[in-house]
Amino acid sequence: MPKRSKADTKQTIEQILAAALQQILSMGYDAMSYSTLSQTTGISRTGISHHFPYKADFLNQLEPKLAALLIEQLDFSGIEPLQRSWHSALETEQFCAIIKLFFAICGSNELNTTQYKTLTLLKEKVAGELGSQGELAVDTLLGQSAMFLFKQNRTRV
Repeated sequence: MPKRSKADTKQTIEQILAAALQQILSMGYDAMSYSTLSQTTGISRTGISHHFPYKADFLNQLEPKLAALLIEQLDFSGIEPLQRSWHSALETEQFCAIIKLFFAICGSNELNTTQYKTLTLLKEKVAGELGSQGELAVDTLLGQSAMFLFKQNRTRV
């Protein structure tokens, strides 16, 4: 069997990552699996696991994209604009999915929250723009988000 080119390999990896991102945002990290990715991409589970031996590898590769998706919805011109934009962003599925991912990792025995760099990247952005008050605001907003998502989940049941 002929060897695949680097370009083909890169394209395959990008295809897998695009599907993983879509599934993480729509289904959640826990529901995404090698099987669901295989069904979506047409790439065998073995082929996917060749490039991503551990499920956490998807998060490591997608961190910059997840952080960018989170950050682009926020206004860093002040504490109040940050709070308003955060609350508005909570009305979007994508923002909620990224925040839910953080909370899912917090509750996981398999993953360490320090591996989830998306919020670290957000906090670095906030610290650079708004200083320590901004970082405290993000902590408060995360707590409010947890309560919002909890209430939202209870009303669906």
